Amino acid sequence: MRLRKMILLVTLFSIGMAFLESSVVIYLREILYPEGFSFPLATFTGKIAITEILREISTILMLVTIAIIAGRTFSRSFAWFLFSFAIWDIFYYVFLKILIGWPSSLIDWDILFLIPVTWTGPVISPLIVCVIMLGLTSVILYYSYNGVNTKLKPLEWNILVTGALIVVVAFTWDYSGYILEKYSLSDIWNIPRDSSLLDYAYGYIPRRFNWWLFASGNLVIMAGELILYLRLRRDKTKKIIL
Repeated sequence: MRLRKMILLVTLFSIGMAFLESSVVIYLREILYPEGFSFPLATFTGKIAITEILREISTILMLVTIAIIAGRTFSRSFAWFLFSFAIWDIFYYVFLKILIGWPSSLIDWDILFLIPVTWTGPVISPLIVCVIMLGLTSVILYYSYNGVNTKLKPLEWNILVTGALIVVVAFTWDYSGYILEKYSLSDIWNIPRDSSLLDYAYGYIPRRFNWWLFASGNLVIMAGELILYLRLRRDKTKKIIL
């Protein structure tokens, strides 16, 4: 299937997912935050908490599925996953802004993810990551559809994964720091038997986003993208010469 047609189809799928995601969040906020979303977090009941975690897992499974369908090779599927994830996340915030006028600004804090611990950060931070993901997607798909073998080398994987892990730490830094100020790692594993930890966790109010760590992780990812781009461009040139 031609690249432009595939981009259109995956984009439409991702935008549809984004609307469903934003709709669910709007319903949750009406139930848990009738006066408007804000920190500290509202207390989730057991069923809502489990459902929310399973919903996030299901979202990732859906993105993985469309990526596998769209891609013929692992590198293409990886690129389509990044593409669909980025489009989905961008339009998720677009729909929230259109439907309920939130966020009021790009520096408003949001709950980004719940697995394995709570991720938080200003709205602009995941959007920055989405733009970088689209950059990596463009490199892989462009050269893949031009007949170049886009299988990533171990060095490229190591750089990209390292950068991604640093970004994840940045997203979990503030919340984890808040929890660890009072509880140890061993205490966290005993959450079902220690309701005081949950009560303390629900009192979390964002304090400071670790921009230095976040920027460092993204720079590492972009370095990996650059190395990949230069290698693929060189491989394409060699193919043309031959």
